[in-house]
Amino acid sequence: MTRFQCDYSEGAHPSILKKLTETNLEQTSGYGEDPYCSKAAALIREKCGRQDIDVHFLVGGTQTNLTVLAAALRSHQGVITADSGHINTHESGAIEATGHKLLALPGTDGKLTAEQIQDACDGHFGDATHEHMVQPKLVYLSFPTEVGTIYSRTELAAISETCRKNRLFLYVDGARMGYGLCAGGNDLRLPDFAQLCDAFYIGGTKIGALFGEALVLCNDALKEDFRYIIKQKGGLLAKGRLLGLQFLALFENDLYFELANHANKMAALIREACVKKGYTFLTPSPTNQQFPIMPDSVLKKLGERYEYSFWQKIDDRHSAVRFCTSWATNEADVRRLAAEIENS
Repeated sequence: MTRFQCDYSEGAHPSILKKLTETNLEQTSGYGEDPYCSKAAALIREKCGRQDIDVHFLVGGTQTNLTVLAAALRSHQGVITADSGHINTHESGAIEATGHKLLALPGTDGKLTAEQIQDACDGHFGDATHEHMVQPKLVYLSFPTEVGTIYSRTELAAISETCRKNRLFLYVDGARMGYGLCAGGNDLRLPDFAQLCDAFYIGGTKIGALFGEALVLCNDALKEDFRYIIKQKGGLLAKGRLLGLQFLALFENDLYFELANHANKMAALIREACVKKGYTFLTPSPTNQQFPIMPDSVLKKLGERYEYSFWQKIDDRHSAVRFCTSWATNEADVRRLAAEIENS
């Protein structure tokens, strides 16, 4: 059985394992106060084009989201998110369990618009009883979105301007950021996120690392006492160097982008096979996630040899599914799948 259901089925890229092995018996300070975390943070600052940003390393995406929102929100404040946003659909209510309501808006191909955000703010503060309701304070985006789509620089800049006008924090979940940055047609770069967002994270778990996310804080209002909050939320890893070492390996020679490019190219082969067969897609994804709409009979047959994720039922005979590639996806496996799709 060949797995295409997610991008974290494998362990870690050999370069990361090599660096972890080479430094295994070294003694360093704990909790991220080691030379490797410092070097990795410096590399990320360089890639972002800003020396005034804070970089923190955490273990996973849900933990990172929870920690940022704990720093950004007061008890009466909530989060504007697309209805398909990860915090709204796949985090077991982690944010709402802390008392912060998610203010979900209908996304188009997983994306929000500046106009939607402005309308939400106008609707809240234009109501005479707004103090009786949860106040919007932070906008949560994913890049790429949960359905593989990406924001353009124009779209993100408009959202950023709207957030600043309405005194909202803008936070981007970058669990798959590398795949978005390397996607065909993308015009956003790390310095753009560093200029337009208050915070964002660069995902490692889904792009070659054993585990780990690099959180970038751009707004000074979020920086104060942030390590206290990481500790309180259970995210201050004692062996913090394990995170720094991995991001050092990923960013030393642009390995991060090399791995993302590979996954996107493998996904493109699957997309091309579906197009040749005449299958349509749930969303226009240029990233490592592809969402073709296929006959259930074909999916059943493919399911005997390949694992994929069911996404949604389209009609009585068709479903949208997700084929997801990764840094470790074998091209021979992809071409075999592509041939079977074309011959289905």
